[in-house]
Amino acid sequence: MCIFEVILRKAHLQQLSAKIGLIILLLVTIASCNAVKRVEDGQLLLTKNTIRVNGEVNDAYNINNIPYQQPNSRLPLLNSPLRLYIYNWARPNIDSIMQARFIENESARKFWTGVLSRKQLDKYIEFRENFNQTLKNTGEPPAIISENLSKRSAARLKEYYNSKGWFNAETDYTIIKDSLDKRGNVIYDVKTGNPYIIDSVSTFIASSAVDSIYNNYKRDSFIKKGSQYELLDINSETTRLTELMRNNGLFYFDREYINFIGDSVNTGNKVNLELYIKNREIRARDSVYEVPLNVHKISRVNVTTDYGYSIRNNTLKDSASLNNYHLYAYDKIRYKPKYLTDALFIKPGDTYSDDSRNKSLIRLSQLSTFRYPDLRFTEDPEDHKGTDLIANFYLIPLPKFNLRVDFDVSTSNIQKFGIAGGGSLQIRNVLGGMETLQISGRGSIGASKSPTENSTGFFDITEIGTDLSLTIPRIFFPLKTKGFITPEMSPSTSFTTGIGVQQNIGLDKQNITGGVNYKWSPSNNLNYRFDLFDIQYVRNLNVDNYFKVYENSYNELDEIAQIYLDENSSFNDPETNQLAIPDGALGFISAVQTNAIAVTESEFADVFNIEERRQRLTEDNLILASSFTYYKNTRDNLFDDEFTSFRTKLEIAGNTLSALGNIIGLDKNDDDAYRVLGVRFSQYVKTEIDFIKHWDFGNDNILAFRAFGGIAIPYGNSKSIPFIRSFFGGGSNDNRAWQAYRLGPGSTDSPNDFNEANMKLSFNVEQRFTLLGDLKGAIFTDVGNIWNVLDNVTEPQATFTGLSSLKDIAVGTGFGFRYDFNFFVLRFDIGLKTYDPALPEGERWFKNTNLSNAVYNVGINYPF
Repeated sequence: MCIFEVILRKAHLQQLSAKIGLIILLLVTIASCNAVKRVEDGQLLLTKNTIRVNGEVNDAYNINNIPYQQPNSRLPLLNSPLRLYIYNWARPNIDSIMQARFIENESARKFWTGVLSRKQLDKYIEFRENFNQTLKNTGEPPAIISENLSKRSAARLKEYYNSKGWFNAETDYTIIKDSLDKRGNVIYDVKTGNPYIIDSVSTFIASSAVDSIYNNYKRDSFIKKGSQYELLDINSETTRLTELMRNNGLFYFDREYINFIGDSVNTGNKVNLELYIKNREIRARDSVYEVPLNVHKISRVNVTTDYGYSIRNNTLKDSASLNNYHLYAYDKIRYKPKYLTDALFIKPGDTYSDDSRNKSLIRLSQLSTFRYPDLRFTEDPEDHKGTDLIANFYLIPLPKFNLRVDFDVSTSNIQKFGIAGGGSLQIRNVLGGMETLQISGRGSIGASKSPTENSTGFFDITEIGTDLSLTIPRIFFPLKTKGFITPEMSPSTSFTTGIGVQQNIGLDKQNITGGVNYKWSPSNNLNYRFDLFDIQYVRNLNVDNYFKVYENSYNELDEIAQIYLDENSSFNDPETNQLAIPDGALGFISAVQTNAIAVTESEFADVFNIEERRQRLTEDNLILASSFTYYKNTRDNLFDDEFTSFRTKLEIAGNTLSALGNIIGLDKNDDDAYRVLGVRFSQYVKTEIDFIKHWDFGNDNILAFRAFGGIAIPYGNSKSIPFIRSFFGGGSNDNRAWQAYRLGPGSTDSPNDFNEANMKLSFNVEQRFTLLGDLKGAIFTDVGNIWNVLDNVTEPQATFTGLSSLKDIAVGTGFGFRYDFNFFVLRFDIGLKTYDPALPEGERWFKNTNLSNAVYNVGINYPF
């Protein structure tokens, strides 16, 4: 019995924390377990499949996945069959063991019922049986080599190579017993022979309409004369032809009408393909007959705007027509016909198309106005040729009003206890054009961990805010845009505004926002967003609280001050003998800057940096920006684990206000900067590039990579970037070996509570794999840092000066666990500082690579 068998019987695998603890312990003692514990005499545990093609080993994943039997899954890096070990820890006959030990053994039963009670004993037996079953369900039974399955696998390999054009392929297998007890491997040998080449493609098409369409597009065929035969090409061509016909008016066309027949007898490794496409089949009672397939056109489009199953037989009371679209309602038509018909891509007079049908249903769903839009086609009774179709849309409206309320309690680094609540009211079709108006509000109260002098009562923290948004499912712009942004691109316009106020949180901010943005998608994988303007006004209501919020800055300043101040200094608080906040701290800074107090050169620089940062973080911000975002993603669906995404954004702020200042002749202050309503507005250009790539190696083994670069350059009215638009390093979605805002800038060991800068480089790579069922594992490396560049920060260690600054890129490594709850993934990562640029050169590698200096991250879903 291995050590872990005893440990596991005391564990409870049904809890996530227990599973993670189990994994950590497994990594230490896994070598003590026996993989063949449940392998009977005369059986062999499959340790490896080897596939040799024409004498050479083929390691391709898709080839090695063909055999019916696969070796037990192994834990990456350790190469250990973890799930097999877990299965082996389970007793195969636990019911009999419990029966013999506690039920049939009268003396043992009397003893245990005396110690526990009969009910407790039954509960214990039930727990042992359930836990044993949990081990079996979580684990993986040993893969025992089967002669029958090996034979079937060899036949399956032959079928695979036949489908690739090697019609004369031969396969065989050999079972090899390993030197280790009860272990073996299977070697599959494949002799492909010569491949068969497509020599000719003949067509036999019954309907003239089908034949005409086929000939117009046959150049796009997957099947080419002279290419090697491949069944995948046959299937792809069948799919292409089906979509082609149904998108060119053949409403009744079916995939089953297509048939390929290949002749390879006595052809000298050549294949003569014959393509048969038959007529439409019509079933009439006990008989089936064929009629030619015809091209169908849409003669009429009917739209029922308030359909319901319970009222389907009622009389329609309202109707309207526009451009041969006919709208009906059982009560009243509540949608403007022009905007509703813009969402319909099936038009009267057009040839029937599956693409138009699907686009219409998707667009109607995107409007967030209707529930499960339905579309049915019927033959037009007025058309005697039988080629005209009537399209009937049945739309079930969603409720006009939708109210949502949420409530939560929380704790954080600034509050002992907090209560928050919010709600939103959604009003659909507010203007008759499927617009959505949403009004939301939020509020919270909390108990501060560091109450201020003005605090009264237990709850001394408050935050309140409200937001208003109007979404229009089209481009709302003074100029015409339909020439390049068509309704097929799912365009939308959003108007947003909001206000929020904080009290006893940080500097007690008042935040006002507003904006207009446009979104459209030329394809399923490509999205654009244009923010015409994005305005944000941030007013700090309690700047005197700065040194209480940013404690590290205060502590550094006070440490310098106490070198030069005596106990009775007016700068100090008599009760604490430290710099008084705010007057003492600000007075000391002023004294240093005016040389009233002489300090060292390095101390002067530190005080200067502290004051520069204080001024930047306490000044009010006015940002009026425009931006454009390009986003492309090749991911087909949520289950597609091999894809590429690319996002880039360009943001420009302040130009409009600067031009306005020049035109109307605004006065500049002493810093040669314009002010609007007493606030110096921000002017900068900012760009970001984000690239993500995933590789799927099968069996939930995924390699993920991300590269990010960003820079924001102030100019004109600004000498620095507002804090809310700057970059930071660290955190659960960035470099996980550092806490958020704790990395950089550059090689500085900055004491600031929130480190930020205006340039960032970041690279991340992560290997993901399955540990136990829904519990996944990952190992990762995070590389990156932030710097100041082309702004008013002069500290050399924080400034990016060129390629030489790349030596300050931080490297973090680590491992983590993810638990998949289906609707979200809970993530726990442990980051280790592998290369720390804040340390002296020569001491940066592995100096703090240990668990005592590790950063523990908890997050929701994957970081990239």
